[in-house]
Amino acid sequence: MTGRRLTRSTFPSAVHASSLADGSPAPSRPPVRAGIRAGAALVACAALTVGCGAGPGLPGGDGASEITVMTWAPEKTDATNKPGMPAFARAYARGINAKGGLGGRKLRVLTCNDNNSSVGAAKCAERAVKERAVAVVGSYSQHATSFFPILESAGIPYIGGSGTTSAEFTSPLSYPVNGGQPALLAGLGKELAAECGTAVLVRPDTIAGDELPALFNAGLAAGGGKAAGDLRAPEDATAYTGPSQQALERATADPLTDGACVVPALGDRTSTFMDSFRRVREDYQHVRTGTVLGSVDQTAIDASGGRSGPYEGSYVTGWYPVATDARWDPMKKVISEQAFTDTRIDPGDAGVQTTWIAYTVFEAAVDSLGGGDVNADTVRRALDSGMRIDTGGLTPDLRWEFSGALGSVGYPRLVNANVTLQLVREGQLVAAGDGFLDVTQTLADADT
Repeated sequence: MTGRRLTRSTFPSAVHASSLADGSPAPSRPPVRAGIRAGAALVACAALTVGCGAGPGLPGGDGASEITVMTWAPEKTDATNKPGMPAFARAYARGINAKGGLGGRKLRVLTCNDNNSSVGAAKCAERAVKERAVAVVGSYSQHATSFFPILESAGIPYIGGSGTTSAEFTSPLSYPVNGGQPALLAGLGKELAAECGTAVLVRPDTIAGDELPALFNAGLAAGGGKAAGDLRAPEDATAYTGPSQQALERATADPLTDGACVVPALGDRTSTFMDSFRRVREDYQHVRTGTVLGSVDQTAIDASGGRSGPYEGSYVTGWYPVATDARWDPMKKVISEQAFTDTRIDPGDAGVQTTWIAYTVFEAAVDSLGGGDVNADTVRRALDSGMRIDTGGLTPDLRWEFSGALGSVGYPRLVNANVTLQLVREGQLVAAGDGFLDVTQTLADADT
């Protein structure tokens, strides 16, 4: 199977954590006590003869007629929210099952809200184990230290996370489809180096946020620039007047330096920051901004004033082609046919796009099994076999090895370090360059 190219032929399915895709109620489950979690996982592991997954003859779901996976993301919290990811997964489910499922088997997709908390993330992972999910697909969580040990004990692969945590690039059961925040920040720094004599990075005051300055600075260094100022800000603030003023003052502190840039990377709160930034920017019109996709999208640009808003002229790095690219048409077809009037699903949202690509990968893995058992072990082995997966040009062909080019610098599972460069021009996100920019070497040089 090594070197095999697999292309997408169908598209998958989904369910809410409390219901299935067909509307029937999901099975209830008793609460799992934290004190017995580790012991139960070890017992389950010891009972299996091959790996620590579902094991041969124990497919996820109801026998051979059903395949169960899970998609999770935070919703309705005071910090970053990604409701479009599970919502798209449910629409995806309706589409794949309307076409007969995967190899004739219904795809049962559970969804879960991790509530942006370690407890919530652990509960989602525990449910995935209890429901015999063969994979967690196209998900977002900042709490990898809570959910990865649970998935790893059960041998459940994590396919297409949003790259928010470093664990997604180190766990042997992780199969990332993009370069996460490391690639975006490194690429943005490299692009802005020539424009920013002084740059200030505004990032969350969180553990995940602590990793961002080194990555951005590596990009600046690769482009011949100097290290940026590091300004921490609350992740869940309702206004950023103070941090905006501080960022502007730091960026313009040296009158002899050409080019001043403020770079917010606050996830969902980037728009809130930019609203405050615009209000205090009157005397700093020459200060340029840049950010990363996931912190801003076309909807946020429109809401901030479009061509007259604070994003005009900003560089933005993304993982994938711009949303208007024709390569997204198959995904948009699923949304138009299956999502109906669900306004949570934005085809320009990087989370939704990641979920689409993650399910492309999962389907390719299932197809490669040729109708045989589909369980956590067989899916994981398929992805580890050296197969190359074609995502329709939305990423380079994907292939995972435990220690790739970035293994020596702490990212052994990061196999796609490509980013795209975009620019806000006339209020629209447009491509700022042709193809992808590979930041593998930049990341290798980062002092993380």
